[in-house]
Amino acid sequence: MSTSSDTRPAEARTTPATSRGTRLTLRGATLGRPDAPAVADVDLDVHAGEILTVVGPSGCGKSTLLRTFAGLLPTLGGAVEQDGRPLTGPGADRALVFQEDALLPWRTLRANIELPLAIQGVPRARRREQAQAWLERVGLADRARQLPHRVSGGQRQRAQLARALAGRPRAVLMDEPFGALDAQTRAGMQDLLVDVLHGTGATVVFVTHDVDEALFLGDRVALLGSGRLIAVRQVPRPRERSTHDDPAHVALRRDILTSLGTT
Repeated sequence: MSTSSDTRPAEARTTPATSRGTRLTLRGATLGRPDAPAVADVDLDVHAGEILTVVGPSGCGKSTLLRTFAGLLPTLGGAVEQDGRPLTGPGADRALVFQEDALLPWRTLRANIELPLAIQGVPRARRREQAQAWLERVGLADRARQLPHRVSGGQRQRAQLARALAGRPRAVLMDEPFGALDAQTRAGMQDLLVDVLHGTGATVVFVTHDVDEALFLGDRVALLGSGRLIAVRQVPRPRERSTHDDPAHVALRRDILTSLGTT
């Protein structure tokens, strides 16, 4: 008979809460490659625990900004910081999620989700338990033993999201992860993202070219265009699709489109 005093639900015991979010900052930063600068003189402060969506036309530097926060691209000028300290390279506390799911094709969905836990040295039984809990959370409990090519694109993205969060990152950096999905699957993934992030405390930077997606997901929206950061806009809440026709939402959407020069 167990004498444990842990009365939390099984999911809470098997899926540890993500560490608190991290603050990511650009100060007078020029981003890109030496032969192809993408964005100049950027001042941007991503608050710990918020969802910041980044929207703009193709080629405006959205992915470059994301890779800079990931530590994959150094700034060409200015500074990039994490919690007030220089960010000098990739780190396990910052997870990347791409449009292409990037799952290892020879590993089952559960084994893919276990990967960051294995890298962290989590014992096999414990990481299997945690991976299964994440599969349940993203609706893939019955697909645990499937290889990636045996499931749909939406299911692969669910698995990729679970893998990213299983490692308990402080920041999740997402590069148009739902861009290749059909409209219905995309809306479902947006809802799922909001649901699984609830309570984790993770900071999210989510790149998209879709203004409606940016407004639904973001606590704030950063607008990129013409090689610069145009503005950062606060998004009214609550986060509900029923507010799509709300006057404040409509006005903000129009303002964003006008600022991006797409009206």
